[in-house]
Amino acid sequence: MSDDLFNLHVGYVRFKNPIALAPMAGIADSAFANQHAGDAGLVILGAFNLDEGSMKVASELAARGRKEFISDEPMEFIKQEIRAVTSGTAVAVNVRSTTLGPLIEAAKLVKEEGAILELNAHCRQPEMLDTGLGEALLQDLPRLSEWIRAIKETGVVLSVKVRANIIDDAQLARIIDKAGADIIHVDAMLEGFGTDLDAIMTYRDSTRKFLIGNNSVTDFADAKEMFSWGADMVSAARGVLEDPELIRKLVESVTSYQQVIGWYNAPKHVCSSGDFRGLAFCCMPVKPCPVHEKFRKLGYTAEEFARTKFEFAKGTMLEFGQDTCFGSLVWCCKVTKPCWIRDGALNTLDLSDAEYMKLKEQLAKYILDHAKIPVNES
Repeated sequence: MSDDLFNLHVGYVRFKNPIALAPMAGIADSAFANQHAGDAGLVILGAFNLDEGSMKVASELAARGRKEFISDEPMEFIKQEIRAVTSGTAVAVNVRSTTLGPLIEAAKLVKEEGAILELNAHCRQPEMLDTGLGEALLQDLPRLSEWIRAIKETGVVLSVKVRANIIDDAQLARIIDKAGADIIHVDAMLEGFGTDLDAIMTYRDSTRKFLIGNNSVTDFADAKEMFSWGADMVSAARGVLEDPELIRKLVESVTSYQQVIGWYNAPKHVCSSGDFRGLAFCCMPVKPCPVHEKFRKLGYTAEEFARTKFEFAKGTMLEFGQDTCFGSLVWCCKVTKPCWIRDGALNTLDLSDAEYMKLKEQLAKYILDHAKIPVNES
């Protein structure tokens, strides 16, 4: 399968598809990845412990029965683990440390191996919180920002894994964005309620960084929901333990979907609580509806929004469709929403659903690129 089908890349790393194996302490190593995630676009190994403080906590957790990765030579262990992934899949390593120095050392090593470093701001065991590890970083945003900036000075592609609904998610997304991380990996957990898809949209509307959605992905329906709420990639962890074929099934499904639809993570319509990218599907702003509030957050007036869409459409197939509701396909909705008028125009123009949706994806980017208020400030 060609990487060009999805065209996903961050820095020096390319992903062959938008499905990832999420880290699981003491479980997600190279052997596990090779056995269960050879088809994945990304495997995230770890979590690995880098310094004395994190090793001590991991040992305490292991003593009470939790699986953990513990090594006397963590850097060499990480290097061996990255090199042991045999599938040609992109690799990330999720790491914990109570101090910055080992993170810098790991970042340099990981960059040399062409992999991604993922800073763990996610684990929430009491022992970790007491030592300032994992989720405790979300309660110390100056330290989190400082560490992200320092790590990024090495040139490594950096992911930050966080848990939603701990602090203000929009604020957290913007802080991580402005500090310079490349990827935000969100466990969209809402205590007592399961997966919080609204949180995914909050992150999507607060940053344009590459976004990985995580939490309770057990089939393609779960993945497709996360995609439609704004995730660029989805990761699965426990679901792989329950179904060893889950990654393969997800990859097959999203590949087929992309071939037919053309925009695998196309957003929900704005009138159905879609993110900013959904403005690509909105009709002309001539009556009161949610589109007005949405484009105003990006600094557009109604006239400017309409002009921006017309500017993009000129010279593309979206310029045509005079028999549609507003005389141009640029105002038409997603192909997953039944519309015989739009479909008739597509047939007349010999424009496939996938080609139409790829143009809409480009339109969404154009709208965001020309916004007066950037997403991370809106």
